[in-house]
Amino acid sequence: MADPTLAALLDSDAVDLSWQRAFYEDLHSHPELPHEEERTAGRILEQLDTYDCEVVTDIGGHGIVAIFRNGDGPTALMRADFDALPVAEETGVDFAATNGKMHACGHDVHTTALLGACALIDVHRDAWQGTFLALFQPAEESSMGAKYMIADGLTERVPKPDVCLGQHVMPGPAGQVQSTSGPILAGCDSLRIHITGRSAHASMPHESIDPSYVAAMVVTRLQAIVGREVPPHDFFVISVGELHAGDKNNIIPGSAELVLNTRYYKPELAERVYASLERMVRAECVASGCPAEPTFEYYAHGEVTDNDPVAHDAVRASFDQVFGELSVTATPSTVSEDFCYIPQAWGVPYYFWFIGSTPDELLDNPPVNHQSTFLPDYAPTMDSATRAAAAAVLSFLKH
Repeated sequence: MADPTLAALLDSDAVDLSWQRAFYEDLHSHPELPHEEERTAGRILEQLDTYDCEVVTDIGGHGIVAIFRNGDGPTALMRADFDALPVAEETGVDFAATNGKMHACGHDVHTTALLGACALIDVHRDAWQGTFLALFQPAEESSMGAKYMIADGLTERVPKPDVCLGQHVMPGPAGQVQSTSGPILAGCDSLRIHITGRSAHASMPHESIDPSYVAAMVVTRLQAIVGREVPPHDFFVISVGELHAGDKNNIIPGSAELVLNTRYYKPELAERVYASLERMVRAECVASGCPAEPTFEYYAHGEVTDNDPVAHDAVRASFDQVFGELSVTATPSTVSEDFCYIPQAWGVPYYFWFIGSTPDELLDNPPVNHQSTFLPDYAPTMDSATRAAAAAVLSFLKH
């Protein structure tokens, strides 16, 4: 059960969090792309300097971990990411970014909320015991930030956590805390397929082996794999993100390239789909008489974020107590994240949840993450994200 004083603790007036709005708007106005977040990291360090913690910097680039020690006990890690996207902002707010980049995924909220949770946890040391790790991760959007931090010795440079925690702002009623056991974010892969044909003049198609035609047949048949080989009760998506063939109107090209993206909740299903996909592509190449085997390059892999059921029981009890009707069961999202690489590096359980961020007036047609108009409703979103981070951590560190 959650500590009966937890809700009152996180609603107390003992901590002044009024600084969060200016901090958030500053981050929002100065977005930095993955691996370029020097200013953002500096602003995080300035705020951490006001707390009683040790700080480890420059982990895998601009990665930061703040270590809050408070006697013997378990160790809980809470992560926030802080990079932005190459999106020109169209929100119209007076603190909108003007540099052609944008916090269109809400990482500015994540960072400000975790710093607010640090303030709450730092002040209320009489309510918990153990070690709290606040991890600030760069380069989530490149899917490399967590991997770079791990490769740069993260697991040796900070204490090993017993559990890792994370959250993400998403469309939904602002301030709603959405959590669930099991898969909550999809796994993903990208796949580059190269098809070799034979070039010829467009007036002499009989002299060619047209790779554009082969690619078109592949695109058509891809959804047959999903529709006929994936069980109807399972989830799998194949999307064609790129298709390149030729650069001249009167030349049948010599090759074609497709770039696919997939999403799924079951890695074993993905392996079966990939085997079927490769079989189908090879068969289409054979059917058209292609002079060489197609090639397949898999990259940009993302793991399924699969919440630990024991961690779910602990955190959900706290959320229900702190947020009441705002604590709801999440619908798993089809997007992907690199968060789970961090707990996997230590071999520890993890828990990840969503914070609703849509203003009431936009609920019928909400802007979604990565759109140029995506802007969380500040007050309810930041309040819930801050208290949810603190509540989740204290679920494991309370006396």
